[in-house]
Amino acid sequence: MPKTKTAGAAAALTAAAALLALGAGTAGATGWPPLQDGAYLYSGPTGSGTVTKVDLNDARTCHSLSKPAVSVQVVSGSWSLELYSGADCTGPTPYGTGSLAQSNLPWGMLSYRVVPA
Repeated sequence: MPKTKTAGAAAALTAAAALLALGAGTAGATGWPPLQDGAYLYSGPTGSGTVTKVDLNDARTCHSLSKPAVSVQVVSGSWSLELYSGADCTGPTPYGTGSLAQSNLPWGMLSYRVVPA
């Protein structure tokens, strides 16, 4: 292959890699926070807004939130969350997360408890 074709191919690959990196950075900035061990409640959709870190060692205790949780992320092999639309773990039906979850909640949640997965 002549040098000019090799240089042109290398330049095209470099430009494509730069565009892919730029696109990945933009997607990461508007998407979910990176997965990390533990459980987190967010006041905004898709892991945005105020973050509440859940103490997974405090099982079965009801915790009320000052702001409704709108999204949740859980990474735990043993624990999940029950989320409630009312304060003091009240409401018609709790929402269960599972031990590996990342989702927007169907409605604002005002309280939660840690339960075995």
